[in-house]
Amino acid sequence: MKNTLFAFITLTLTLSCYGLDRDYVPRAILTREQEKEVITLAEKCGIESVSRISTHNMYPSPFRGILVQGIEQTKGREVSYQVLGMSYSKWLDPAAKPGKGDIRMGNFWAGKPYVRKQTILKVGKEEYRVGSIRDMTAEECEKILGMLLKGEYELGSAVNKKTIDQVGWEKPSSFSKRGEFISAGFLHKAKDAGFFDLQIKMTGGKIKIEQMFQAIP
Repeated sequence: MKNTLFAFITLTLTLSCYGLDRDYVPRAILTREQEKEVITLAEKCGIESVSRISTHNMYPSPFRGILVQGIEQTKGREVSYQVLGMSYSKWLDPAAKPGKGDIRMGNFWAGKPYVRKQTILKVGKEEYRVGSIRDMTAEECEKILGMLLKGEYELGSAVNKKTIDQVGWEKPSSFSKRGEFISAGFLHKAKDAGFFDLQIKMTGGKIKIEQMFQAIP
């Protein structure tokens, strides 16, 4: 037990000690040398400065992938940054090969980065990032998010109580208004475990989750 704890602490310190934000799943941890290759390749693909490297499982397959993020640019509530998906041959099917236009370095390859935009929502002293807001104001989203975080909601007969407990309320992904309903997206509490789409109805300042859909990887 002591050896396991020591190994975990050592790994955490190693991954935190030199300038990058890292978020690695257990089966996909990059070494320092591999990180250097990833950063160099990301720069060749168009990301001027890498701020974050993360890895993820590609369920339901056994394969794994890499995401590289550039430095964030913030203007008011809006945050934007470059994101680059990267492949590592040893984490993919042996037949996997770079696509047309991809740049390869050793066992890593990638195409062109894209720009991801998010909106900052503020609830109390905390800030949350949401990827998409449609037909609603940020203030409306903040009100609903605040109520959900506090557990101030009712459940419709079609909503499973055990399932609602799996929603990561601190991980909102989208808000949109569809007629009398508000659609709110949230990630699962567990990493790489899917997401939820909630159909919410607001009446008299109270909210009721009428339906809930779950996407499982």
